[in-house]
Amino acid sequence: MYKTKVIAGVDIGTSKVTVLLGEIHEGRKLNVIGLGQSSSKGLLKGEIVDYHLASDCVHAAILAAESQAGVSIDGVYLAQTGGHIEGFPSEASVNITDPDGRVQQEDVEQACSLAQGRELPENRTTIHHLRRPYRLDGRSVESPVGMEGERLEVGYWTMHGDSRKIGDAIHVINGFNLHVDDIVLAGLASSAAVATPDQKKSGVLVIDMGRGTTDYALFLDGRCTKAGCLPIGGDHISNDLSIGLRMRLKQAESLKLRYGSAIVEHKDKTEKVWLNNDFEIGDRPVPLWSIEKIIELRVSEIFEVVRKKLGAQFVPERLSSGVIITGGSSKLANIDQCAENAFGIQAHVGDNAAMASGELKDSQYSTALGLLHYGLQYQSEKSYAKHRQSSIFGRLKSLFQKV
Repeated sequence: MYKTKVIAGVDIGTSKVTVLLGEIHEGRKLNVIGLGQSSSKGLLKGEIVDYHLASDCVHAAILAAESQAGVSIDGVYLAQTGGHIEGFPSEASVNITDPDGRVQQEDVEQACSLAQGRELPENRTTIHHLRRPYRLDGRSVESPVGMEGERLEVGYWTMHGDSRKIGDAIHVINGFNLHVDDIVLAGLASSAAVATPDQKKSGVLVIDMGRGTTDYALFLDGRCTKAGCLPIGGDHISNDLSIGLRMRLKQAESLKLRYGSAIVEHKDKTEKVWLNNDFEIGDRPVPLWSIEKIIELRVSEIFEVVRKKLGAQFVPERLSSGVIITGGSSKLANIDQCAENAFGIQAHVGDNAAMASGELKDSQYSTALGLLHYGLQYQSEKSYAKHRQSSIFGRLKSLFQKV
């Protein structure tokens, strides 16, 4: 009889730590049973800078989730983000040697192995090998085994990160006597929550804007063809307001939340709002146009950097489902319009309605929900999960030897 397993999706963000618990039944059904959150400490731009402070806030969120659910966690799926994450393309091809010209499983495995064989620099570890569709004699195919052809090609976008920084996050989880089953790029996890299989098939760009980082993932023909992370987020918007309008960072953050817009709506430069809105000493009027203009410039720049990072992979005509924006900073007014201006295609703010209900539909839970999706996928696909688990164990073992 299949044993019920409780997994946790752990998203260690710059502003908060979110832990969602999911109970997997019969290896294919998932129920969300617990939620724990705590304010982040010891983190900067998605990376741990104070191990003990980070451990305390992560453990607080884990305890809250376990207490709410009344269960213990069996395994953890941990999100990865931060400016240390990078990617590169790699391709390989093999000639089909079967007498009948039919592609064998061995041909596929050889091509994949060759494409994934590029050695990483010292102190780097693989996070994902994102495979594009196979090409058999120049035509795109999803499953080439058994098909007739002469040459099989395969390409990957390989994501990798700093071993020590990844190791710090894993050690935080291990310090609570929990096992990390897998590490997942935050942008891919968020995509699982806000983009449907049909949207991924028709082409979609998912952008997760957090407080300290912006993750992105581009999907074509149902597969992620490119992904990455920028060490820029909502904090940079607040910092721009603080510098540009000469105010404390806390005041700038408050102004952003109260009056912020990702495009300039108020054209009258004489229209003003109060800084503290309490009419006490230190309160003063601030031009609303200036607030919106500063925000528009920064958000537009973030989108432009994402577009530049995508390079030739970004083909508007192939993105029928446009751009989906999620994450805490996606709540900024008119951010969808700003994205449309930057990318030249339709954009909208996503939610998690397909995966959750109630408060979990909120975009702040996209990454954690997506992590549970990955956990369910690995548990239900036994052969793949076994292979993946072996791969993860090998990576983590070598990673721990370096930290």
